[in-house]
Amino acid sequence: MSMVKESIDVDVPVRRAYNQWTQFEEFPTFMEGVEEVRQLDDQHCHWKTKVSGVRREFDTEIVDQLPDERISWRTVGGDTQQKGVVTFQPLDEAHTRVSLAMDFEPEGMVEQAGDKTGLLDLRIRGDLRRFKGYIEERGQESGGWRGRIKPGDSDTGTTPSGM
Repeated sequence: MSMVKESIDVDVPVRRAYNQWTQFEEFPTFMEGVEEVRQLDDQHCHWKTKVSGVRREFDTEIVDQLPDERISWRTVGGDTQQKGVVTFQPLDEAHTRVSLAMDFEPEGMVEQAGDKTGLLDLRIRGDLRRFKGYIEERGQESGGWRGRIKPGDSDTGTTPSGM
């Protein structure tokens, strides 16, 4: 597996940044290559992506979610293997550091080449920059889910290595 880690500071309070991130169906607005995210229930989403001409469909399961602190997930279906965590660190009352760490298994020559050249790191960095612009320009979050999901609430709780 390969690992990518990126962070960005956003000019909004931690609650606003976290609440917006829980609106998974809006991810295509700021995530390059994400065509659709459909939330199936509190813990599961179905994703459709197209990266470098390669289409993927897969399901994710949230394995740990603590409001204003973190959301961790893993894939549970489809042809993509990944797990990750996004964390929210208040810097002060009006600023938050959003950090994303993701383990993934590159499939095929295109993804392996992209992994070796750092393409995924650039994509994630760009997604975080677009999230920053999205949440700062909105003035407020479009919604938020404040529920708690604990490791063990799902089949297996895992987070990326080093997290």
